[in-house]
Amino acid sequence: MEKRQIFIIGSKGIPAQYGGFETFVENLITRKTNKDIKYHVACMGENNREFEYNNARCFYIKVPNIGPARAVYYDLMALRHCIKYIKENNIKNGIIYILACRIGPFIGHYKKILKKLGVKLYINPDGHEWKRAKWNALIKKYWKFSEKLMVKHADVLICDSINIENYIKENYKKYNPNTIFISYGSDLTKSSLADNDKELQTWYQNNNIRAKEYYLVVGRFVPENNYETMITEFMRSNTSKDFILITNVSQSKFYNNLKEKTHFDEDKRIKFVGTVYNQNLLKKIRENAYAYIHGHEVGGTNPSLLEALASTDLNLLLDVGFNKEVAEGAAMYWNKEEKNLAGLIDKVDEISDEEMEKYSKSAKDRIQNEYSWEKIIEKYEKVF
Repeated sequence: MEKRQIFIIGSKGIPAQYGGFETFVENLITRKTNKDIKYHVACMGENNREFEYNNARCFYIKVPNIGPARAVYYDLMALRHCIKYIKENNIKNGIIYILACRIGPFIGHYKKILKKLGVKLYINPDGHEWKRAKWNALIKKYWKFSEKLMVKHADVLICDSINIENYIKENYKKYNPNTIFISYGSDLTKSSLADNDKELQTWYQNNNIRAKEYYLVVGRFVPENNYETMITEFMRSNTSKDFILITNVSQSKFYNNLKEKTHFDEDKRIKFVGTVYNQNLLKKIRENAYAYIHGHEVGGTNPSLLEALASTDLNLLLDVGFNKEVAEGAAMYWNKEEKNLAGLIDKVDEISDEEMEKYSKSAKDRIQNEYSWEKIIEKYEKVF
């Protein structure tokens, strides 16, 4: 039997350094069990060379630095590369799987070519990219228009959240979209660092932090992750614990505006500690948090939420459909009303060890039963 050739476009590439799509592609490839699948992965790079990685053929696409249009250019060039490769190698049963809806205005033209070649177009619509606060009105309009056309031309849409699947079905009814729900994954392996590990202890000392004495947030530093609400409410709470924010602020405009609005710099408990790229160390920091606070409002199944459920005993999540769908009863919820999160933090400060243990266990069970990478990869291989 000829191998099923899967071409993946839209991640920055592998080996994964960071990012949800990158981690997903890495797991898809390294945990592959079906010998009849061959992966081809587009990677953003400085040149146009190819390399093999875990039996996947990876190819670099050189992308000029042209601002927000860079990702659009990257996806288009990767798509053209795939079509050329498919033609040259006379591939008959290919699937092109595009992550996110960036190239909608161009996809109709390429869909005609793919149809002639007998190649199927699969798309992961991702989250609500057009809702993100970082985009101006024009770019938001582009994203929405692009999403519409990607949905229209897709043979299959793989949604990583039931909320996103429902949104696609309802909003694009006229295209009769063929949707499948396969979540993002996580794993329950614990950090290999000991409590007295030198690197961990140095990190704690440098930031003046103690294990189990901090609330934690890890995520991109963008307005739709509700940093303003989380910080304001934490400042209103009576807890003596710290609020540790692992995020890349690099003194951005958003950071300065936040400082002006909330005066968080006057509260010694609030600590922006930069980023942590060592995944093993980050996992240990998550495990040692008293509780995790999650304010993500936009997007499908959020990777940092799955990591939190897998690692942190207690998770306090913003009460929106995406988060509830993932954690169900394994977390506590807050909304954006004044004093709501502050009240929850004060309540959580007094929580019994038994209750903490109960939340911890149900969070791990949730990951094991619904979000394990093994399960996710098995579903993907079936679909492919």
